[in-house]
Amino acid sequence: MVSDPFSDILSLTQARSLVTGGFTAGARWSVRFHPSGRAKFFGIVRGSCWLCMEGREPVHLGEGDVFLTSAERPYALSSGTDVPPVDSKVAFAGQDGVMRALGEGDECLVIGGHVELDPARGNILRDVLPPLIHVRADMPEAAVTRWLLGQLVAERENDSPGAAFASAQLAQLMLVQVLRVHLATGGPLDTGLLRAINDPRIAPALRLMHAEPGRAWQLPELAKATAMSRTTFAEYFKTVAGMPPLAYLAQWRMRLAERSLREENTPISRIAQSLGYGTESAFSHAFKRITGMAPGQYRKTSPGSESLAMSRTSKNHGAT
Repeated sequence: MVSDPFSDILSLTQARSLVTGGFTAGARWSVRFHPSGRAKFFGIVRGSCWLCMEGREPVHLGEGDVFLTSAERPYALSSGTDVPPVDSKVAFAGQDGVMRALGEGDECLVIGGHVELDPARGNILRDVLPPLIHVRADMPEAAVTRWLLGQLVAERENDSPGAAFASAQLAQLMLVQVLRVHLATGGPLDTGLLRAINDPRIAPALRLMHAEPGRAWQLPELAKATAMSRTTFAEYFKTVAGMPPLAYLAQWRMRLAERSLREENTPISRIAQSLGYGTESAFSHAFKRITGMAPGQYRKTSPGSESLAMSRTSKNHGAT
């Protein structure tokens, strides 16, 4: 399969979408949610409601709508914009993972969850997400999200063998599809990562760099892949991605290096070689220039370093 930069980024950040519960509601109701440091998503399975977020105009959500929010600001879901909200921590206390009831009746059914990202590298994706992505059910691109929403509900209600596993996969697909819809319909994107991976003109060059990050790519061959002149390619790439092509390659190499240093016992010299650096010294210099920390120091201080050290110790004892 051809290298896919979007998949690479989702994999690197360990993006994982989890359905955590839901609620039914009727008559007059309103529930207020607080920022949690994680992106959250909701799907309106039945009925409709309002989304009121500080600093934004209220948004009406209809049946089949899905939204993802990464905003660090409070927001409320309600039957009307004039209904005083109940704090979610009070409304849902002690009811994690189950369907809750708000107000009187069940005209509205909502399921929700959150997106987990790697603590060390999650900001690569988190920092480029907009405060709100709203996928309306009447959008042509929403056919997949509507189907996924229905399947998620069916898996939760039927409790068939493998339901938990199936729900996890469906939630993951929901995240991918919501982001796809945003890339396709979200209008002009800000300069940066999402705009770069969504730009068809530089896509061939990005695929090459992601497929072989350790290759000594030169500007002329990357430009040739995009059918642009060297100058045009360099200028256009910087306009879209916010940095020159070879700077992007260096940044991507360091993200891969960080993962290897955190999660593997691979010697630094081999990591350097795999990423196209002739010597460990050259790699260490580049790593420190971009991350502000030497590779060895990063490995020792990053989360997971203790378990890696224990693994290395265990292997050493086994060899004696």
